[in-house]
Amino acid sequence: MRIPAFPQPLARLVARLPSFPASFAFSRACNLLAWPALRDLDWTEVSGRTFCVQVKDVGARLYFSLQADGFRAIRECAADVTFTATAEDFVRLTLRLEDPDTLFFNRRLMIEGNTDLGLRVKNMLDGMDLDEIGRELPFPLRNGFTLLRARVQQELLAQPAA
Repeated sequence: MRIPAFPQPLARLVARLPSFPASFAFSRACNLLAWPALRDLDWTEVSGRTFCVQVKDVGARLYFSLQADGFRAIRECAADVTFTATAEDFVRLTLRLEDPDTLFFNRRLMIEGNTDLGLRVKNMLDGMDLDEIGRELPFPLRNGFTLLRARVQQELLAQPAA
């Protein structure tokens, strides 16, 4: 499934914005959409550590930490670990269309800084049931998520075997 590219005029605008407003919006969205399904994981090892998600084709850098009560936006800093990929690759990871290890070894996903911490977070998230996260979403988003997953699965089944 081909994910549409992020519009370049919008990417140029986003690249000029300070990182904190985008980090704040990202953290709020994660707390609203994903935290209900993630909160029961053991976050002790990563609590208080700083993370950066860098979306290279958009020019966005999102800084946050994980606390016992969820994601917390932080101002630009030297993050403990930085994950870098394109917007499409992050979407593909989120929808489980791509395996993070494949993206990592193909140099489409970079983990910089404390790679051990990055791999621990990756493994925790890999262990999550995507359907469980979908069940925790608010009603309109849950329906959209379900339809998107069904479309992706349908397209994957329609592809000829390699």
